[in-house]
Amino acid sequence: MKVLANDGISKSGIKALEKGGFEVITTKVAQEQVANFINTHDVKVLLVRSATKVRKDIIDACPGLKIIGRGGVGMDNIDVAYAREKGLHVINTPASSSESVAELVFAHLFTGVRFLHDANRNMPLEGDTNFDGLKKAYANGIELRGKTLGIIGFGRIGQAVAKMALGLGMKVIAADKYVNEAVIRVDFYNGQFINVEIVTESLEDVIKHSDFITLHVPAQDGYVLDKEEFQLMKENVGIVNCARGGVINEVALIEALDNEKVLFAGLDVFENEPNPEIQILMHPKISLTPHIGAATLEAQDRIGTELAEQIISLLKNN
Repeated sequence: MKVLANDGISKSGIKALEKGGFEVITTKVAQEQVANFINTHDVKVLLVRSATKVRKDIIDACPGLKIIGRGGVGMDNIDVAYAREKGLHVINTPASSSESVAELVFAHLFTGVRFLHDANRNMPLEGDTNFDGLKKAYANGIELRGKTLGIIGFGRIGQAVAKMALGLGMKVIAADKYVNEAVIRVDFYNGQFINVEIVTESLEDVIKHSDFITLHVPAQDGYVLDKEEFQLMKENVGIVNCARGGVINEVALIEALDNEKVLFAGLDVFENEPNPEIQILMHPKISLTPHIGAATLEAQDRIGTELAEQIISLLKNN
């Protein structure tokens, strides 16, 4: 049986699938050619990340398709309910990339509180002529320790972020529509650990009381953070979004940055992805990455092998 990994798959995932008797195709097929390619090559399993969209047209056009797999958490690029109505298995890997995304959140937080994003832009330009001026410009850094981190969306990734925050000595508060409380286990290198119980609060309370806010929610119909929410925030709050584009009103964000309500923002995802607005890309108070939350070697290995295990279980063991 053939597997089309249209957005790529790790070597460990390929190896596991081939060992299970599958032929893995990693050719990148253009969106408009996916259905034709699947039918021509008798592909049974289509694996995607966030680039390839699997909508009703592909599902209807490919009667031989048995599994649609998403390497990662969010499945907003797949018509999941419709696919399942048609008898397809739809799978993802919700636990595989949590640590990777959480680490990127802190990369943006550390970058923001020490102005690294702006320093890295200006040091090559002025480091040899205005060293003392830049030193003064970036002298008012902030420590994360002792500050309050508000986590909006307290699923696997949100809880992984909480674990790292607690390890840094931060206070953690969280809001989630579906999670009332969670016990966060913070492990240390020598085998010791502590358990911290966190009871979720209202979204409004989290927004009001946080020094830093990070979002870990799926794609929404509307904004989670809009003008009203920015007005509720503390002065000089830091905001990170490594979840989904479109959950923050970017126009309102820029206004809040320009008004110095928001100290900095760290964005891995964007409203107009993959063509972010130039005002976002050029803003000196925004740390930017191109949707790489799950893009670590370790996470991709876990994603590949977890997908392989699910596929083999569904198609070979039944």
